[in-house]
Amino acid sequence: MNLLHTIYEPNGAGPHPTILTLHGRGANALDLLGLAPYLCNGKFLMICPEGPLETPIGPGAMGYAWYPMSMGGPPDIDAILSSREKVRDFLDTCLRRYPIDPKKLALLGFSQGGVMSSGLALSNPERFAALAVLSSWLPKELVPELSIKEAVQALPALVQHGSQDPLIEVQRARESVEQLRALRVPLTYREYDMGHEITPRSLTDLSAWLKDTLKIK
Repeated sequence: MNLLHTIYEPNGAGPHPTILTLHGRGANALDLLGLAPYLCNGKFLMICPEGPLETPIGPGAMGYAWYPMSMGGPPDIDAILSSREKVRDFLDTCLRRYPIDPKKLALLGFSQGGVMSSGLALSNPERFAALAVLSSWLPKELVPELSIKEAVQALPALVQHGSQDPLIEVQRARESVEQLRALRVPLTYREYDMGHEITPRSLTDLSAWLKDTLKIK
C-alpha cells in the first residue's frame, strides 16, 4: 500500500461501516486512531493513513503532513492535489483489502486533514456517505481545481470548529461553511467554546451525527 496506516477493526466479519480518517499537520497515523472506540461504541472500521511529507515538530522530532505550510501565503494547491491522488489510490487498495461497507464509508479530517478530506469528498462525492471536517477550512483557491460534481448535493457534511481556535481562526471556518452551502452541500455546522482540538462534547456530537447519518444500529 502506498501510505503507512493504522486500523481499528470492530468485532465480526463485516463488511463494516468505515471511516477514512486524515490527521493534521505534524501528527501521524496513530493520532486519531484513539477516537474509534468512542464513535458509535466502536462499530466503525477506522483507517488512518499517514501523510507522505515529513515535517519537523520540535528539536529532533518529526511528524507528517499532507502538504507544506504556506507561511501566510496561498496554499500549495499542486501539493494538495498530489496528496489527494495518493489518498484516492490508498482508498482503492483499502476497499480491496479490508471488509469495508462501501455504502457506509465516511471521510473525516482534522485540521490539515480536513482540507484533504474536503478536497477528496467534493471531487468524488459518489464514493462517500458522509464528510466530517474538524478544526479546518476550505481554501478558496482549491475549489476551482476540484471539478466539483452535482452529487455533492447528496453528501451529508458536518463541520465542527472552536471559537477560540488559535491556529485556524473561526472566521475561516465560517467562510468555508458559506462556500459549502453555496455548492448546496447538505451541511451541519457546530461551533464550540474550545481551541484547536476535539473535546468530549464535540466527540459526542460527532458520534451522534455519524450514527444518524449512516443509520448505525
